[in-house]
Amino acid sequence: MQAGRGGERAEESAKMAISVSILAILISLHLIAFVLAVGAEQRRSTAQVDEEQYDERTYCVYGSDASTAYGLAAFGLLLTSQTILNAVTKCLCFGKGLRGGCYPTFVIVFFVFSWAAFLGAESCLLVGSVRNAYHTKYRGVFGGQDMSCVTLRKGVFAAAASLTLLSMVGSILYYWTYRKARMVG
Repeated sequence: MQAGRGGERAEESAKMAISVSILAILISLHLIAFVLAVGAEQRRSTAQVDEEQYDERTYCVYGSDASTAYGLAAFGLLLTSQTILNAVTKCLCFGKGLRGGCYPTFVIVFFVFSWAAFLGAESCLLVGSVRNAYHTKYRGVFGGQDMSCVTLRKGVFAAAASLTLLSMVGSILYYWTYRKARMVG
């Protein structure tokens, strides 16, 4: 009887080690994506109007495109994190069904919350990166003072950063309740 308990404890500690390592990976990827999204917000493209030397046309001169790279890197990290989470939990669609008390309800709630925050963050990151990379060239004939150079609105990457944190919280809670429901069932 003692040997059976020792084997169960070893199996439980191995499962716990896997759980901790998965959580560490998920949290790390989300936090790096958050930092990149904040960096993208700080490094958005700026534009200024300049005029051509030989004719009366004006054009836009843009600054750095670093925020596009930061936004796309954050997009990739967040996508990787969500892929790992759904591979480990089998996306709640495959495998044995969840049983046991109120845990399955919480699993579904946190699953939906995690996906909603993830999709919102990914949308903001992708749209922000594409819009930040878009540059107008010529504004028109000199004298068109009311025209402006196209730049990304302030706050798009900040919204992505906040949704990234919400996605992280949702992912942690989803994974934790999923593991609890698996242990009960």
